[in-house]
Amino acid sequence: MRLLSIAFIAAVLAPAAATAQERSLNFSLGGGVVAAPEYFGSDNTEASFAPGFTFGSLKFGRLDFGNGVRGVPDNGLSFGGAFRVIGDRTSDDHPELAGLEDIDTAVEIGVNLTLQQTNWMAFGEVRKGVTGHSGLTGTLGADLILRPNNRWVLSAGPRVNFGDDEFANTYFGTDESTTAAFGDYGSFDAGGGALGVGLEVAGTYFIDDKWALEGALSYERLLGDAADSPITQNGSDDQWRVRVGISRVVNLNF
Repeated sequence: MRLLSIAFIAAVLAPAAATAQERSLNFSLGGGVVAAPEYFGSDNTEASFAPGFTFGSLKFGRLDFGNGVRGVPDNGLSFGGAFRVIGDRTSDDHPELAGLEDIDTAVEIGVNLTLQQTNWMAFGEVRKGVTGHSGLTGTLGADLILRPNNRWVLSAGPRVNFGDDEFANTYFGTDESTTAAFGDYGSFDAGGGALGVGLEVAGTYFIDDKWALEGALSYERLLGDAADSPITQNGSDDQWRVRVGISRVVNLNF
């Protein structure tokens, strides 16, 4: 009788255990230092801490997508989310912008469409400002991807950044009454379109199954009204960014 009871309990618990194993989430969390222009069009660089998140995979019953943080993505078209944070811009921090309206930290949320192949990928994303600005902005890009061994992933490719009139005027427009410390900006109504073009080179080194070192170098040349803006004319239309950080893979089973 005892053997029958044990067998019955095992039979009841086995499906539940199997179901639990089928529910999992894989991602990586990290952080690092970013050196970038103090604001769009600035010729001064500042360093700041930047958190990082990379989605790997999700399994929930019949729902199963993603190959893990270290896995090679499936070839083909895929949809995803897009997210970006732009730091605030204030005249208290940047006296040369005295008279310009302060801009709060911007959070942008949107969608991403990616065409993935083993050794290259192309993507486009559109984001909407929910704080800081209410405009539309986005990025088009492509990468050549190299995996020389199971520890290295290297990528490099062009980028084009764009924004609508609302976005462009928020970060590059000025008012005729605006007076900076070095003189009158004058009135400039910035229009949207392609606002910058450049190149990004990135690399990831997997230390072990959990930890990885990550780095990226990007260059952007501001275009159109972003380059013609008095803000940029008193700064630089050459925008460099360097990012170095570390991340750890997290696997959650539930």
